[in-house]
Amino acid sequence: MAGGVGVPLHHRNIRQIADLSLKYRLPAICEFSEFAAVGGLMVYGPSWPDMYRHAATHVAKILAGAKPADLPVEQPTRIELVVNLVTAKALGITIPPSLRLRADRVINDEP
Repeated sequence: MAGGVGVPLHHRNIRQIADLSLKYRLPAICEFSEFAAVGGLMVYGPSWPDMYRHAATHVAKILAGAKPADLPVEQPTRIELVVNLVTAKALGITIPPSLRLRADRVINDEP
């Protein structure tokens, strides 16, 4: 799933998308960290909380008198990788140890 026009629709139906991807045995990756939490295989995308905090600093600058056109256009500085090993196991997919080590968070069924 890529960002864009359909993002609000994807985010609103994120649990249903995760459920359907598991039902039809389709490995799916999304940019929202909640996707892995509700059963999606992986998340790779910007840290939304970081982006919201950064947006707040832009708003503060505008409220302090800065012209929006003078503010730089910026890209996310933190990209998250979340892997759901429970879903990988259900799909019969082996996640390489190197990918697990690089992940910011790994969802596992082990305590």
